Amino acid sequence: MRHWIYLICFAAISHAAEIRSWTDIQNRKIEARMFGLVGEAVILELADGRKIPYPLGKLSAADVEYAKGQSSEAVEKPVEPTDDALNFDAPWPDRIKFSEDPEIVVVVEDAEKKTFIYESANYRYSCDVRLAKAVVKSFAVMFEATHLFCRSLPLAIDGGDKTDGKHQIVLFEKNEDYVKAGGLPGSAGVFIGGKGLVMVPLDSLGVRAVGNRYILDRDKSSKTLPHELTHQLTPIAYFRTGAMGWFSEGLAEYIAVTPYRSGAFAVKNNHRDIIDYVTAYGDKNKGGRALGDKINLPSLKTFMLQSYTSFLEQAQLNYGGSLLITYYFLQMDGDGDGKRIKEFLKSLRKGKSREEVMDVLLDGRTFEELQAQIAKAWSSKGIDFTFATEK
Repeated sequence: MRHWIYLICFAAISHAAEIRSWTDIQNRKIEARMFGLVGEAVILELADGRKIPYPLGKLSAADVEYAKGQSSEAVEKPVEPTDDALNFDAPWPDRIKFSEDPEIVVVVEDAEKKTFIYESANYRYSCDVRLAKAVVKSFAVMFEATHLFCRSLPLAIDGGDKTDGKHQIVLFEKNEDYVKAGGLPGSAGVFIGGKGLVMVPLDSLGVRAVGNRYILDRDKSSKTLPHELTHQLTPIAYFRTGAMGWFSEGLAEYIAVTPYRSGAFAVKNNHRDIIDYVTAYGDKNKGGRALGDKINLPSLKTFMLQSYTSFLEQAQLNYGGSLLITYYFLQMDGDGDGKRIKEFLKSLRKGKSREEVMDVLLDGRTFEELQAQIAKAWSSKGIDFTFATEK
């Protein structure tokens, strides 16, 4: 199961300059300073530098008033690129190929502190054991190819926190250390949203110990890692209510399920792999949602607007359904040019309300009419989509 870990801890944090106490509607408190407002969420910066969006609707009335009352001069707000600076008008790619040499740089190798840091063009890999540059180069191709894929899609996937210009990857020799650090038992990797990093056990990369050194003994393919890397690169606005869950996970599933091999993603006709993944167990039983070709979901409105906690309660169904619905908007809706989903993403980036962004996506249709269109589109590909009646 792939979860986007989003850590919010309502516990006391040591006081620092500009930090104040925030209270939620359940009278729980957190110490943080206000970083900015994005739509219906306030961005809270914790004492350790992590930035967490928190819904205004879950804060006390006094804190909502405070957040809305801050002037633009008093709050450091993220600078939002104009539409012209984004890539919404770029063509949809047929194939993504990372063909460059990753050129691994050794930053730190300190055996006494068990700190080993390596870098490729866009990533910093921090590990607790020494790795040969050739080994790092071998798996760095997948990281860089996923980065290229995300950035190439005409969806303005331009997010992701960086440290000294690099996205952070933390590698673990032992799975038990990975789990202790917050990784999910049995998972191949996980995105820690509050810290903006991806954690990976070496085994999931095909790296194993041979004597006193480590080798890459296979080109191990994993859908989990591209999924989590996509979360790391996704703009924070795309995790807002109305997109959080069905789109944030659907997008990550779309990247992950697209066939990958040796630095290349085969994007054209990837719907065949998507259908196999959602309905069965994927190519050669390598993992899938196994929902069959008759899929029953709640009403589309309920599905899209459910909380993330609710979304995770039926992960197999909701991840699979989200992938199909996201694919519909990317490639099947209207003229198949993704026009409506792009306008939806632009509205999210501009901080419009949940109702406004959903109106953009509906584009004059009712949820019931849109349900029918989605069901008809997938029916032509052999999937029977049924939505419950809105209560």
